[in-house]
Amino acid sequence: MTKLTDTQAIILSAAAQRDGHIAMPLPDSLRGGAAAKVVGAMLAKGFLEEVEADMRNGEPVWRETGDGHGVTLVATDAGLAAIGIEAEGTETAAPEDDEPKTRKPREGTKQAKLIEMLRAEGGATIDEIVAEMGWQPHTVRGAFAGALKNKLGLTITSEKVEGRGRLYRIG
Repeated sequence: MTKLTDTQAIILSAAAQRDGHIAMPLPDSLRGGAAAKVVGAMLAKGFLEEVEADMRNGEPVWRETGDGHGVTLVATDAGLAAIGIEAEGTETAAPEDDEPKTRKPREGTKQAKLIEMLRAEGGATIDEIVAEMGWQPHTVRGAFAGALKNKLGLTITSEKVEGRGRLYRIG
C-alpha cells in the first residue's frame, strides 16, 4: 500500500475532483523549492505526469518549456489509485436503459475499507477512522466529500451520540 504525505494526498484529492484530473493549482501553502520537491517526488513515483498545457483556454501552467509552451500537471491512474480512486476507463456506448453508471471501489482498497466502516452497524467516528486508516482527520473529511459523495454519489449522514461523539454512516 502506498504511503502518501498529507500534501501529496491533498494534491491528488484536488486533482481527482477537477476535469481532466489536472493537479494545478497547487495548494497556496506550497511554493518555490518546496513545490518543486513535492512535485518532483510525485513525478518520480508516477503519481503525476507533465502534459502540454492548453494555455489558450486558460489551463494552469506548472512550468514553461522555453519555446513559448507551458506544461501542466495531471494525476495519473497510479496517483488516483494511491488515494483509493479507481481510474475511469474509456467511455463505451451507453447502456440500453440509459441509466448512469455507478462507480464502485475496488475490493481491498482504503476506500472500500472506509465504506465498510461507514456501513457497519453503528457507523464510525472520525477518530475511529483515523485510528484504522492512519489518515489525518482532514483527509477523512476530504474522502467523505470527494470520493464518497462526489465520485460515488453516496449519502453520508451524521448524528451526535452520547458517550461516543459524532457518528457517520452511509445513509
